Amino acid sequence: MRRIAFPVLVILALGLLAAPAGAQEKYPSRPIDFVVTWGAGGGADAMARQLGSLSQPLLGVPLPASNVPGASGNTGLAQILSGKADGYTLATYIQDTLMTLPMGLARYKVDDLEWITRTQVADSFLFVRADGPFKTIQKLFKHTEANPGKLRVGATGFGTVDNVTVRFLGNRGYKMITVPYPKPGERYAAALGGHTEVLYEQAGDVLQYLKAGQLRPLIIFAERRHPAFPDVPASKELGLDITLPQFRGVVARKGTPPDRVKVLADAFQKAMQTPAWKKFAEE
Repeated sequence: MRRIAFPVLVILALGLLAAPAGAQEKYPSRPIDFVVTWGAGGGADAMARQLGSLSQPLLGVPLPASNVPGASGNTGLAQILSGKADGYTLATYIQDTLMTLPMGLARYKVDDLEWITRTQVADSFLFVRADGPFKTIQKLFKHTEANPGKLRVGATGFGTVDNVTVRFLGNRGYKMITVPYPKPGERYAAALGGHTEVLYEQAGDVLQYLKAGQLRPLIIFAERRHPAFPDVPASKELGLDITLPQFRGVVARKGTPPDRVKVLADAFQKAMQTPAWKKFAEE
């Protein structure tokens, strides 16, 4: 009996060990959590939801998005950094969050993240209320020179691209103060409601307010003017040598299996080739 039972047990044990390995080959087999590291209503939020929706039929599982704002995007990142590196938790990652690393405001290293894909790159603007007193960037700058530190700029947070740009302008004699709003909806409401006089943002994120005639762009921080806003001067032509484009992308925790990273990257790339994504990106 023992001579027969022992080989049988070995075979059974090997079978049990092999089962999980076989199961792991099927990826994904359940929903993939998509952490939006900023509040609802902004560019990162819209990107994640659009990308998740277009990728679902390609991956065969849903990618439910959840907003976890705070600390310039680092609060949400903490969720993936404290979780498993299994490809079932992803997060948005943007330039503002990257800027917190050299500023010493993040508790992780860039090597702790696995880069999945970059989705967008966009230049930023300064916006004001369309019915406000500032019709040109020259008038706004003149006001700041006469009233340093009086104008408030709604921004994503401290140590971000927004904040760095505001500080750069201050060093050039156009001193304004940064007011952080990690939730985009609050940032836009503050500008429209007069709680801040200036808004730092990308045009696509506030398109509805531009179409409604509620916001006016005064300057684009870029090498040249934007074709959609030919009357808005570029920072370069005004002698302001600062261009910090905002990028958006998707990351996972370092250590995520390479084959799973490839599955995600391939699906996202295919999603970004669809007419629906191209229409979204153009807006």
